Amino acid sequence: MAESPTILVIGPRWVGDMVMAQCLFSALKERYPNAAIDVLAPGWAAPLVKRMPEIRCQIDFPLMPGALEFRSRRRFGRLLRGRYDMAYVLPGSWKSALIPFFARIPRRVGNLREMRYGLLTDVVPLADGLKRRTARAYFGLARGGTFRMPKLTIDTANQAALLARFGLTGQDFVALMPGAEFGPAKRWPSDHYAELARDMMAKGLGVALLGSKNDADVTGEIAALAPGAIDLAGKTRLEDAIDLIAAAKLAVSNDSGLMHVAAAVGTPIVAVYGSTSPENTPPLTDRSELIWLHLSCSPCHKKVCPLGHLNCLKTLDVARVAAAADRLLKVPATA
Repeated sequence: MAESPTILVIGPRWVGDMVMAQCLFSALKERYPNAAIDVLAPGWAAPLVKRMPEIRCQIDFPLMPGALEFRSRRRFGRLLRGRYDMAYVLPGSWKSALIPFFARIPRRVGNLREMRYGLLTDVVPLADGLKRRTARAYFGLARGGTFRMPKLTIDTANQAALLARFGLTGQDFVALMPGAEFGPAKRWPSDHYAELARDMMAKGLGVALLGSKNDADVTGEIAALAPGAIDLAGKTRLEDAIDLIAAAKLAVSNDSGLMHVAAAVGTPIVAVYGSTSPENTPPLTDRSELIWLHLSCSPCHKKVCPLGHLNCLKTLDVARVAAAADRLLKVPATA
């Protein structure tokens, strides 16, 4: 292996998974300090990847989620021939291994998953207990190095401009992230978030609601129930969300991509779990409180509650989340 290998990583398609992928990137940099690491990922990932010092560049490959597009992958792979010494394939699908194969990259590393014999040259065994533990599974592909928690860089100039733009300069505020792209079985109810927002504002803290435009309906409901909360869903770019969350005194989130962003920028995080388990995808930080009822039907890992009641989230009361927030904020408990 060359002392300065060029490495292509086939990246995941979710924000949280991309944050957790930094566990692999940092391990590869430890093993190969002079390596040039590029990440093949959708265009949305570029602002996130730019905040990872281990990465040289992001290569945009626009494909529809779930699409095979065999010819496009073959054509794109051929364009990359001769550019890379190694490839790491993070997604578990068969199609995800096609581009490195067509690029004729000499070493192609990944877990077996969808019977990828031939497409991969180095199959890394994946223990059953790690199949849903994304960060550890990604790190295991490096087969060496130190497991490090993700750490995203902050653009302080952009951060200052955003705080001024949204009236948050000089104010302690809490970032609430009530969305979850995966589905409603990950979302703590809007009225619960609104009650928490009112509690935070009663303590003298500002509240900012963050998310993508897909979360705007949810944040709009919360803002209507909690007057004074600043609804920023769909009004910020991903890189803006990173900088705003880094400025927050605390973040409260469902199991979502922004939860992992909060952990990676060092903001204390209260993470609320429903259909998924904190044992599998916890925020990678020492400054967190993980709230999960551990019902007999949870985790089901479904997008929509298969039993129709969503008790894992609806019965998770606000007082429990507020108490966790207070502990992280170091607010003394009242009698």
